[in-house]
Amino acid sequence: MQSKLSDLKLIEQTLAGNQSAYADLIKRHQRFVFTLALRFAKTREDAEEIAQDCFIKAYRSLASFQGSSKFSTWLYSIVYTTAMTFLRKKRVDTDSIDDENTYIRVANQSSGYDVNSAENKSRSYYLNQAIEQLLPDDAAIITLFYKGEQSLEEIGNAMGMEANTVKVKLFRARQRLKEKLERNLKHEVKELI
Repeated sequence: MQSKLSDLKLIEQTLAGNQSAYADLIKRHQRFVFTLALRFAKTREDAEEIAQDCFIKAYRSLASFQGSSKFSTWLYSIVYTTAMTFLRKKRVDTDSIDDENTYIRVANQSSGYDVNSAENKSRSYYLNQAIEQLLPDDAAIITLFYKGEQSLEEIGNAMGMEANTVKVKLFRARQRLKEKLERNLKHEVKELI
């Protein structure tokens, strides 16, 4: 029953002490929060950590939500700032040559193939692969605009930018995405011929 309630009603109920209302909010937005976090973090474990931190921060700050924008926009701004903070802390870390995952990543990058070749042939695989190669800001803008169906104004609110700045960044991010796709698919076409 609560899943049919609007985000604002669920927020009101959460602030009134109804914990299941916040659980419904999490269920409603967890997939996209995770997807956006994954665009920044690149690993599933880091994305899960970022997503969990975001929902905790959102819960603690829920009383400050004004309602002047959509809840999703407000939540995605938390994802963006949390991910940026996470990345700044993570920059110091380096991969060990002895790490098995390093060998797997190098093998996948050099061959262009993943374990599941059927997955490689899908459009979404190539698109996601190209998005992962973008800078975090570019990946976030592309993800928010196309997958999150956020307006330029909403993305601007989430990322702390003017809508016109987002429009320019979106244009440039699309150009870089196109270049990545062309480069990635050129190698695939050569292997198929």
